[in-house]
Amino acid sequence: MSLLLDLFSGKLLDPGYAEAAARRAAREEGEDGEGGDGGLRRSRFRGGGVLLVLVLVGVLLAVAGAEVRRSEPVAAEQRARLIDEIHARTGETDGLQRRLDRLRDETERRRAAALARSDAGRRARRQLAEARTAAAAAPAAGSGLVVTLDDAPRDGAPSGGGPGSDDGRVYDQDIQVAVNGLWAAGARAIGINGQRVTPVTAIRTAGEAILVDYRPLRAPYEVTALGDPGSLREGFEGAAADRRLRQLQERYRIGYATRRSDEVRLPAAAGLQLRYATLREGR
Repeated sequence: MSLLLDLFSGKLLDPGYAEAAARRAAREEGEDGEGGDGGLRRSRFRGGGVLLVLVLVGVLLAVAGAEVRRSEPVAAEQRARLIDEIHARTGETDGLQRRLDRLRDETERRRAAALARSDAGRRARRQLAEARTAAAAAPAAGSGLVVTLDDAPRDGAPSGGGPGSDDGRVYDQDIQVAVNGLWAAGARAIGINGQRVTPVTAIRTAGEAILVDYRPLRAPYEVTALGDPGSLREGFEGAAADRRLRQLQERYRIGYATRRSDEVRLPAAAGLQLRYATLREGR
């Protein structure tokens, strides 16, 4: 009982603790009484430091904004110059392509006239025509099936926690899927937006543009297959390519449609490079 009484009365408290508590209380009282001006100066110093930081931040933002405004006309001018150069080079390329087509037609007329002089020449001409058609070296025409792919509408692009807006774009692999599906369905010749597809045609992406043999194309993308429309539709619909494209249409709202065409005209492929090998004896 005496131990409990001493504890409640404070007699068991170490005198050192009590003395330290008293000194701390006295020091705090002295600072409050004498340091009124010092505390005010410290408060003013802190307020001035905050104001200085805000002024520096404002100056930096103003300088950055001025630099951006100063560089905008230069960037716009450079962009316009690049666009003009692209249009000029594209026009030159189209002109060279038209000239190539004219020379190709003239060469074909001269070859046909030379081969028509004999039976062997006429047989060679028929064989050459079949080989040129298979190699996409000659224009092709007839009926066929057209598969159209287009980017999703801007207002229908997914937002929020779903897929990004870029998912609504048509990519090179989507066109590759359509081309491979039409080949598998029995197409005799294929073109994409007027560009003839050959066994070595490259369908790739550069930035936001889709390139077919390094020529940029714009949406919508029409993949035209030459062949019997009924057989092509029967072989394409329900196949793996058709199922994939329909999934893209349902999930990302990509435009996808097929239609029959009775007047399919595909040009000859440009820039064909002939490669051959010779076998030497003893190797």
